[in-house]
Amino acid sequence: MTDKRVATDLAILGGTTACAETLHTHRPGDFDRERLLTRINEALDRRWLSNGGPLVQEFEARVAEMAGVNHAVATSSATMALECIVRALDLTQEVIMPSLTFAATPNAVRWAGLQPVFCDVDPVTGCLDPQRVAEVMTPRTSAILGVHLWGRTCAVDELASLAEERGVRLFYDAAHAIGCAVDGVPVGGFGTAEVFSFHATKIVSSFEGGAVVTDDAELAARVRALHQFGKGGTQGGINGKMSEPSAAMGLTSLEAFPVAVWHNTQIQHLYREELAGLTGLTFFSPPPSEATNAQYVIVEIDESECGLGRNTLLDILEAENIRALPPIGVPTCHQIEPFAGDRARESHPVALPYTERIAARTISLPAGSSIQFDEVRTVCSVIRCAVGRGLEVRRALDLHATSKLATTSA
Repeated sequence: MTDKRVATDLAILGGTTACAETLHTHRPGDFDRERLLTRINEALDRRWLSNGGPLVQEFEARVAEMAGVNHAVATSSATMALECIVRALDLTQEVIMPSLTFAATPNAVRWAGLQPVFCDVDPVTGCLDPQRVAEVMTPRTSAILGVHLWGRTCAVDELASLAEERGVRLFYDAAHAIGCAVDGVPVGGFGTAEVFSFHATKIVSSFEGGAVVTDDAELAARVRALHQFGKGGTQGGINGKMSEPSAAMGLTSLEAFPVAVWHNTQIQHLYREELAGLTGLTFFSPPPSEATNAQYVIVEIDESECGLGRNTLLDILEAENIRALPPIGVPTCHQIEPFAGDRARESHPVALPYTERIAARTISLPAGSSIQFDEVRTVCSVIRCAVGRGLEVRRALDLHATSKLATTSA
């Protein structure tokens, strides 16, 4: 490990690069490859590779059990799961949601011909603020779509009360939140339904996939019909099924889940220990009442306190071969097309100051079961040097840029 102590130790200012090979954020985690291949070979022997085979059925049962609900419908992606819920609930006109989310969340609503309405978030959790939701509700509102962001859970009780009071549907994008819980109640049973993601970068992966989880038997049946070309339903449908090889991966990944959570938790603790006391740097993390899968390490950088902005710190880390990134959901949905364009005034009728502040100041640090403890220490050495000497580094970067410009002009 290359320890960074003074500004000139940083690679962006001429120092030695901290990582010989690029350190990526959220690479797929470890799992039992032999068990995966055995499951796939068994599927090949059965010659049943799609259309709700035994592996998909087993995966659905395991996911439902983990979520504490009676029904799970595995899909080809979390986006597909969201689209199926929107159609199965017969929603109309407008759906309120945060802008601080991956574009798939509003896209699923927009593809159904409905209007996403973006609402501001709680500055501490990054999740929907129920008070702000109430302020943007209109007679056109048919549902509230909460997002459990980066493993932090929404204000589920307050949102449930609001939805019941206003007579609208409530469901959740829980793409980041499998295995998380609030006061011992697992994510999966809040609202009418929730959606998990099993993308390759998630803590539970099926290569690509998702699931709708719910206690509503009728809704589960409608979603199941919709994702199988409409078979057994009255709405028509689409091909949104999960394949047997994907389910094989999902089952194998579920078996690795407890170890992955343990590893992720140790990674989070190590980051906290190594970065303790740095002015201008705070962690997004849940309170003791929330259990987390710890798959994301999100920090917020306050430039007014440390002298460095988020993008500058990202550039510094990039120069060290450390691929830290803005978190999932940044840039926010109201800042990108199509929501920043012609329909912008409809999609965010109010200001979103907390959304924009969080989006401008947060970083997702390298984490997950593929990240080793020594690699975390290397990342932290760079951050301590950069943030701990923020004003000095900022001045050195400005001088470096001025010198480079003068050399180029000459």
